[in-house]
Amino acid sequence: MARASSTLVSSARFAPGEIPNADVAGRSPRQPPEKPTLEEYWPDIEGLIHRETVTDEGIPQGNFFDLGVLHILTTATIDALRSAYPGGRFEARRFRPNIIVQTQAGEGGFVENSWLNQTLAIGDQVQVRVFSPCPRCVMTTLPQGDLPQDHGILRAAAQHNNANVGVYALVVRPGMLHRGDQVTAAGE
Repeated sequence: MARASSTLVSSARFAPGEIPNADVAGRSPRQPPEKPTLEEYWPDIEGLIHRETVTDEGIPQGNFFDLGVLHILTTATIDALRSAYPGGRFEARRFRPNIIVQTQAGEGGFVENSWLNQTLAIGDQVQVRVFSPCPRCVMTTLPQGDLPQDHGILRAAAQHNNANVGVYALVVRPGMLHRGDQVTAAGE
């Protein structure tokens, strides 16, 4: 398990299993749909489940999240993708994680994959349960601020990590996170 420093991208306090009822600006969203779905465009990129099509995907009821409330991404994953596709601009903001974990020197590859179905302790208070890889879609290839459109971003993720970038987690024990908190597998 990686012992690493974490950088909090946004702060929030949730009860175990709680789904936020407001966005990060404190605005209350409207009521979620009873049977939510989303349309997902799949570009013609080798390694994706579908190619050059649009699919209807079911998403969890009772919220506005595609799959998970908490998206965790490591610097090792960003570095692995940069190595796989040096011409691409791999920056965390392309993937919109809630938490970025800075892995230790020498820890490489897709570190988060080893966290699946584990509980992570972050600092002294917080525990999260990693339940799924974070599958990425064409949104990561679109221009964002000064980041250019680049289909190679998704292509690299598809070819080297089954189109996953980071993991999804649920809050098991709430609390405050702080920059520099250690991230460990609970019980480690």
